[in-house]
Amino acid sequence: MDAKTDMEKQQERIRIKDIARLAGVSVGTVDRVLHSRSGVSPASRQKVEEILKQLNYQPNMYASALASNKKYAFACLLPDHSEGDYWEDVEKGMSQAVSSFSDFHISLDTLYYDQYEFGSFVEAGNRLLESNPDGVILSPTIEEETSHFVCLLQRLGIPYIFIDSNIPKLNPLAFYGQHAQKSGYFAARILHMLARESSGIVLFRQIYEGRLGSNQQLHREEGFYDYMREHAPGLKMWELNLYAKQPGQDEKLLDDFFRSHPQVNCGITFNSKAYLVGEYMLKHHRKDFHLMGYDLLRRNVECMKAGTIDFVIAQQPTMQGYNSIECLCNHLILKKKIKPCNYMPINLISADNIDFYFDAHTYE
Repeated sequence: MDAKTDMEKQQERIRIKDIARLAGVSVGTVDRVLHSRSGVSPASRQKVEEILKQLNYQPNMYASALASNKKYAFACLLPDHSEGDYWEDVEKGMSQAVSSFSDFHISLDTLYYDQYEFGSFVEAGNRLLESNPDGVILSPTIEEETSHFVCLLQRLGIPYIFIDSNIPKLNPLAFYGQHAQKSGYFAARILHMLARESSGIVLFRQIYEGRLGSNQQLHREEGFYDYMREHAPGLKMWELNLYAKQPGQDEKLLDDFFRSHPQVNCGITFNSKAYLVGEYMLKHHRKDFHLMGYDLLRRNVECMKAGTIDFVIAQQPTMQGYNSIECLCNHLILKKKIKPCNYMPINLISADNIDFYFDAHTYE
């Protein structure tokens, strides 16, 4: 256990009865001031507050929170997803945090929105507000819809945290996720090295009616193109749209593309579903195609071990989920100062180092 700081030792020596003696009031009066309770005259409150300021006294917020027995209701707004998807790990981290901080009587209610359907985010957000939460965690959608919901939160005085995707101008209490533009830039550097013998690179995109699934994908693409403009302006690039709500068409779209572009042997996805392409390559016995993607989903890992995905960029979704709940506890309950921007590391994972991140049996 770490040694206590001088400030912590000093705080332990300051007792409530010492504060009462210095202020010339009763111990009960000091206790009422410390816990913002009524029944204290303005003059006595001022005396106590002056002594607290002189002593730089910081109450033990952890003990106070435990003693208060107050309940805290948190709410979360995430994209709708299937079993085994990226967001399942985010929810796992949140669940672990709720258990870890159970002494504070916190609860979590999670609502979902369709990230490809305009208006779904706002509708789910309105339903979320019906529960009158003390704090909110959300994965932003397009700026217009997110801004509308955030304005409601601000009006109600509800603190909110962004997870996975950030819109800094909307002033969240904190953000947990990768720097999307730099992540895309880094991905381009790696894929550029893999594409030395290729005539070009194909970007596989999950899209529906012209709408990408998240801001993260958009900003990763922007970072990717920034790198290519700077370092490989002559390298050809194609975009192949795979339709998010029509997965049965993926194979035909891939067949048509590779029939027309047989020379292309490098590609990337900016979402967590690189396995859609990796499994296609496995089915067609293609080991000559270099593929990158995001997130350590089970099916992505299986493709990596089978040799049809070269690299995956991991962004620690379980930690993002855990930290977001911890942040609300620190802000609302323990009154700690919050770091506003918390970037996750950009980890590059291959079949060679995957077992150092996860137990190999996890995916068997």
